[in-house]
Amino acid sequence: MPTPQALLEAPLARGADAEPLQRQLHQRLRHAILDGRLLPASRLPGSRSLAEALQISRNTVTAAYEQLAAEGFLQPDRQGTRVAAMHCPPAARGAQARPAIARRLAGMQAGTSRDDAAAALRPGVPALSHFPFAAWRQALDRASRAAGPAMLGYGDPLGEPGLRASIARHLAIARGVRCSAAQVVITEGAQEALALCVRLLADPGDTAWVEDPGYRGAKAALQAGDLRVVPQRVDDQGLVVTAHDWQARPPRLVYTTPSHQYPTGAVQTAARRLALIEAARRHRAWIIEDDYDSEFRHAGEPIGAMQGLVPQAPVLYVGTFSKTMFPALRLGFVVLPEALLPSVQAPLGEMLRGGHRPAQLALADFIESGQFSRHLGRMRRLYRERQQALRVALADGLRVPHAIEGGHSGLHLLVRLPPRHPDAAIVQAARRHGIGAQALSGFALQPLAQDNGLVLGYGNTASDLFAPLVRRLSQLARAADTGA
Repeated sequence: MPTPQALLEAPLARGADAEPLQRQLHQRLRHAILDGRLLPASRLPGSRSLAEALQISRNTVTAAYEQLAAEGFLQPDRQGTRVAAMHCPPAARGAQARPAIARRLAGMQAGTSRDDAAAALRPGVPALSHFPFAAWRQALDRASRAAGPAMLGYGDPLGEPGLRASIARHLAIARGVRCSAAQVVITEGAQEALALCVRLLADPGDTAWVEDPGYRGAKAALQAGDLRVVPQRVDDQGLVVTAHDWQARPPRLVYTTPSHQYPTGAVQTAARRLALIEAARRHRAWIIEDDYDSEFRHAGEPIGAMQGLVPQAPVLYVGTFSKTMFPALRLGFVVLPEALLPSVQAPLGEMLRGGHRPAQLALADFIESGQFSRHLGRMRRLYRERQQALRVALADGLRVPHAIEGGHSGLHLLVRLPPRHPDAAIVQAARRHGIGAQALSGFALQPLAQDNGLVLGYGNTASDLFAPLVRRLSQLARAADTGA
């Protein structure tokens, strides 16, 4: 094994692009100790002799030694400087086994990469080019001037009071939600709101029902909470639940998107909503209502939230501003049942820290100034026009058997296809052409033959592109025909 003197006296790099000499010497010593080339108790050269050998200043060597001693790698004593006693595990060599992770994460499906958010026909992406940046900048400026340096500190863990009050007022008018500002908790998007519901109300091993096919993010939040996730089928009237289901596998949590089921677009009937609420009360279960895309209703009056159907419903209402504003805002919320507040106030104060204060204050201003309502109105008109244009393009250009579903709300259409045209194969081929359609089968935990189709977003794609995009999808669908 080389002596400490031989290891350390190799020339250091010089020149404009080289790292400082002290850092080079520090890293050389550190790596030699960790690699086992400098053994514990090895005596290092004196600072003067090493400085002369390397042709650097003694202060440089002394500073490197002192830094390593502070980090615990070296031990100075009266006889000089030695390598400290420590056990350095050998470096891994050859092929390594995949690191073990929590078992509850093993069942999570790989979702669509966020890198292709700009791909054409990608569902769930709003028309970002139509966002009123000037009005938003003004809201940010007003919030900054009003709050001053105080907004840079920690805020209310449950969110800025002004924003919580603004959301409560908006929900009462637009969605029929029964709540006060005290029931609104601001979160980092809908995903954190779902995770918060799990942490507050469920224990590992509890059962949770999810719509199938349904939103992958909800399944991920429930699985991350170590819950037993049970898929429940949906039909053209939303979530299907029977009395047998309540007896055979009673849930602690039920996740549903009743006003606009994702991804089928079905609207849950009032009878099913009321029956679900009543059954949840009897079985002491909680319903998580995700009001996905319901702000963008294209036909008739808005569908009221399940939460507001009856007083004191066992419903946690989840919403986000990722579609109505923009995804990077990372602001969502959950409306807690009033009966929960006394029990969760203390835990929420410990679990949350009230971040994104400048954005929260600006959003409150944006809502109260009327800009939010005006923006929603413009976007509803735009999305209604784009949806109609996509329907025309599908009717004219999709030359395979298909059926279009959904469309009363939101930013996407579902196009069901016969199984002979496998959706996963079409989607994989479409990505190579810059098309971000998603496969319906990928939304199901237990996919059936009818769970085959394309989820096509129209929020982020200009109408004049629909015809050529649909023609391309038609070609890809025919090419994927299995003949079965």
